[in-house]
Amino acid sequence: MVIESLRAIFTTNLGVKRQERVLVFSDRIPDSEILDIEERCRRERLRDIALLAGEIGKAFAKKVFFHEYPSTQSHGAEPPEELWRLAFGERTVDSLKAGGLFSSLLAKRSSAAEIEKAEDIVRKHCRSTVQAVIALSNYSTSHTRFRDLLTRVCGCRYASMPLFDMAMLEGPMNVDWRALARRTLAIAQSVNKAETVEITAPNGTHLVMSKRGRKALSDTGILTKKGSFGNLPAGEVYLAPQEGTANGQLVLEWAQTRELKTPVTLTVRNGLVVKVKGDEPFTRVLDDKLNEREENRNIAELGIGTNDKARRPDNILESEKILGTIHVALGDNSSFGGTVMTPFHQDFVFFKPTVVLIHKDGKRTALLKNGRFADTVK
Repeated sequence: MVIESLRAIFTTNLGVKRQERVLVFSDRIPDSEILDIEERCRRERLRDIALLAGEIGKAFAKKVFFHEYPSTQSHGAEPPEELWRLAFGERTVDSLKAGGLFSSLLAKRSSAAEIEKAEDIVRKHCRSTVQAVIALSNYSTSHTRFRDLLTRVCGCRYASMPLFDMAMLEGPMNVDWRALARRTLAIAQSVNKAETVEITAPNGTHLVMSKRGRKALSDTGILTKKGSFGNLPAGEVYLAPQEGTANGQLVLEWAQTRELKTPVTLTVRNGLVVKVKGDEPFTRVLDDKLNEREENRNIAELGIGTNDKARRPDNILESEKILGTIHVALGDNSSFGGTVMTPFHQDFVFFKPTVVLIHKDGKRTALLKNGRFADTVK
């Protein structure tokens, strides 16, 4: 089953062709990162999965590049220069450096004009880029300019698999991909008819946000079209709420890989987290991260899980895909329709939510009630 699921990433999910070049990468644990034994073992197995995927890929692609770099220790941080060179080619990176653009891209401090210049350079050298990426780094590269330029400008197909665990190959990766795609696309269509979304959960979470001008996107796991991007395991509808519009509170019961000992409450005002309250040690960790940059406080994403084979609550890559859950992310949303750039993007999952879609005429439609979809969603 493990080998079959890894092969399917190349054949079914990415549709890799024999003449293509594929980049597989992972990140290694730096000495400065303190981990318990269980987490260290998972991280080491993640590297083994990446190495195995790289070997399996040689049967399907003209060239498979494997690269490993020191962990950035932050989801949404740009990967290092060496990976950019493998993905885009030497001339592309050299040209970005010559134009004085590369360092600001890595720091996520580029102006709109600088990003436009960088896009022109990357577009000029698109033939040098890889055609597909399997991102098996522990820390996510989904919300990075690296990924955005590869997919949006060069048409690369990109499977993002942060926090991946071997057990996922027999769980949410062993799904009926066609049925998952149909369900996900139908939910996105419903969400896109609304202008405002209201979410509540039994733990006291209540948040209202505007999606005016923003499109809900579908993560179906079928990444065969040029420029496709998504998570594996897949299964979510997601959008970037309009900045400055979210208000309410989020009550966190789970961090990304563990259940919190006691809840942590986030107060949200005008699109930003203005207060973090709780006795759990995670309270200080999160508060420190939000204090690093004002942009980290941004309500960046609302997601809705659509994968009926996803089960585990203790790994955000899988838990945010669980059918009938929602997740809300803080930080960067610049790569999927938002305007906030920051080297931070962190998701939090909420169980048994109620989601109400509010239309332009004020009509209210319940998409989810206590974690169960309306009868129209199969």
